[in-house]
Amino acid sequence: MNLASLTIDAARSAIQERKITALALAEEHYAKIAEKDGEVGAFLTLCKERALEQADRIDRLSAEGKPLPPLAGVPVAIKDVMSTRGIRTTAGSKSLEKYISPYDCTAVARMEAAGAVILGKTNCDEFAMGSSNENSAFHAVRNPRDLSRVPGGSSGGSAAAVAADMAIAALGSDTGGSIRQPASFCGVVGLMPTYGRVSRYGLIAFASSLDHIGPLTKNVKDAATILRTIAGRDPMDSTSAEVPVPDYVAEFEKPIRGLKLGVAKEYFGEGLDDEVRHAVESAIDKLEGQGCEIVPVSLPHTPYAIPTYYVIATAEASSNLARYDGVRYSFRARGVKSLSEMYRRSRDESFGAEVKRRIMLGTYALSAGYYDAYYLKAQKVRTLLARDFEDTFTRVDAIVTPTSPTAAFRLGEKSDDPLAMYLADIYTVTADLAGIPGISIPCGETKEKLPIGLQILGKHFDESTILRVARGYERSAH
Repeated sequence: MNLASLTIDAARSAIQERKITALALAEEHYAKIAEKDGEVGAFLTLCKERALEQADRIDRLSAEGKPLPPLAGVPVAIKDVMSTRGIRTTAGSKSLEKYISPYDCTAVARMEAAGAVILGKTNCDEFAMGSSNENSAFHAVRNPRDLSRVPGGSSGGSAAAVAADMAIAALGSDTGGSIRQPASFCGVVGLMPTYGRVSRYGLIAFASSLDHIGPLTKNVKDAATILRTIAGRDPMDSTSAEVPVPDYVAEFEKPIRGLKLGVAKEYFGEGLDDEVRHAVESAIDKLEGQGCEIVPVSLPHTPYAIPTYYVIATAEASSNLARYDGVRYSFRARGVKSLSEMYRRSRDESFGAEVKRRIMLGTYALSAGYYDAYYLKAQKVRTLLARDFEDTFTRVDAIVTPTSPTAAFRLGEKSDDPLAMYLADIYTVTADLAGIPGISIPCGETKEKLPIGLQILGKHFDESTILRVARGYERSAH
């Protein structure tokens, strides 16, 4: 069976029709991982025993002629910031190198309940802090499309696993672009749902008011299928919303003729690569050709998004990461002579440079005398950014932008320049700050055959519309 052509529907149908067993499909994916992951580095931990037990359950259902659940037998990968019962969960950090979670993240539990076969945990920037996947404490991930380049971050392992056909789909997390930017760099689909649409229970926190869980897939329908599976209220997460979950798969094929799509001038200014601009403008032309009305719009506070994000996200990271103190379940330094030395050395020896940088920035922003000048002011600007979107969505149904100002950059190219790395998120952080949904879909390639992503942003809890627009473009591009 050609793994490259396998989608969720194709895999599930093949198992239902007994053309292949779920066990055989899982084994084929493990063979692909053995063949390719040595050079890509997408996985940190494999859980073959758990995967084959689940595959066996699916095969027994199929043999008995019983209806199969929506993700039956589909091999998936999970970003290593999501807790998995009995399986190592590291968040890409030395501080959690030996941590075995006693419970499952809600999104993972819902995937398995729907029949998914979890192959393993994917590599990521440490505590999801990064845009290149070079910040992992274990090893960098390489882009399957060009091994000299980054896959994007922080969900680079998940995006690379799907792009290299080592998994049919994967879960990632997005705090400032960490699903959409890797999807763009690796040429796959990446969906960030509305904040509160998917439970964060069991997700290792980076910035609690910004973190989202979402799918990375080979096509738009697979993203809709997984969102339908993992979305919905969860009593274990007080921020998960009591909002009905539509049937995204039933809705996403609706025609897009007549939809109004906003094009914001702030996303097409200085710093946008010419090849990316051309590909995105060509994609917008295709959407217009399908009957969408293209409406020029302005999101005037966009230039302040990066500094706002890096004050709020680092402040929340500083607070969240205080728990890794060497006392309970994280790394503990050896040979210490006092409690204060244990705290200091445990954190110093287990956190990487980027995590330390963000903790220091966040602690400074929250400190006495600077709280009002930085954190409080950033929260006010966040409100203005959210209002920009609210005002714009009174006139348009969705907004289309580039996902990233460039295609995938080379490994090491920006690792010595944190500011240049932070600016790689310039088109994605706004949606996280506003809590709105966004999707990145492939919309072309550079002359060097590197993928380019088109981003579609929507109203709160209106994932259906961005999925429809994404599907409309996908249909026109094939």
